[in-house]
Amino acid sequence: MVFAAAVLFAQAKKSQKIVCEGSTTVFPIAQATAEAFMENNPGVEISVRGGGSGVGAASVAEGTCDIGNMSRAMKDSEMAKAAAKGRKLKGYIVAMDGIAVIVHPSNQITGLTAAQVKDIYTGKISDWSAVGGSGGKIVVLSRDSASGTFEAFGSLALKGAKVRGDALMQASNQAIASMVAKTPGAIGYVGLGYITNEVKAIPINGVMASRETVLSKKFPYSRPLYMYTAAEAGELVKRYINFIKSEDGQKIVEEQGFVGLR
Repeated sequence: MVFAAAVLFAQAKKSQKIVCEGSTTVFPIAQATAEAFMENNPGVEISVRGGGSGVGAASVAEGTCDIGNMSRAMKDSEMAKAAAKGRKLKGYIVAMDGIAVIVHPSNQITGLTAAQVKDIYTGKISDWSAVGGSGGKIVVLSRDSASGTFEAFGSLALKGAKVRGDALMQASNQAIASMVAKTPGAIGYVGLGYITNEVKAIPINGVMASRETVLSKKFPYSRPLYMYTAAEAGELVKRYINFIKSEDGQKIVEEQGFVGLR
């Protein structure tokens, strides 16, 4: 009897924990909403880890996390891997984002065209003087291949072309932002929530990334952000997702610098 009670207690305790893993873009949204949800629900524990969208997709497919955070939609091949393990997954759009192109604050350029961004990232342009700057080598920073932002940028900005071979690949949005902040000749790309006064976001085709231009899709590098769960997720996970999509949850999304759905 005591043993059975102990087992039930352990199961109840376990059910009060949620593990989120994946996209570093979605990370601040997950972290901030998790803190608010835990504050309103004593006894609930939410763990948030990064690693990239590819990690989030693999982990939720394997069942080693409850929520896979992703800055891109899950691929058919990833869904198939989950299905092969007997897991059916469901995606939720939790926010909108714009992939902002950033440079060092000292850079004199006032904007780039989409064609110029593509040419810089594919190696056709290597000096700032070619795009109206004061000259000097362009230090190209890109996300690594495990990143959903890397894949989204590759689709939206590069139209499927390969990133130049000398690009410096970084593991997170924060790593890109930090490197651009201390490298006068650098260019990089990050989610809206990572723009600070230490870097300079520039307009693309004359359009600056903002709430309005992302929602209207006038900004060319606009995208949704996702959380994936088991299709038959537990009630606690469903409550947390519903909280993120609620008015209060979307306020937190906006506070983190991203674009809410409301």
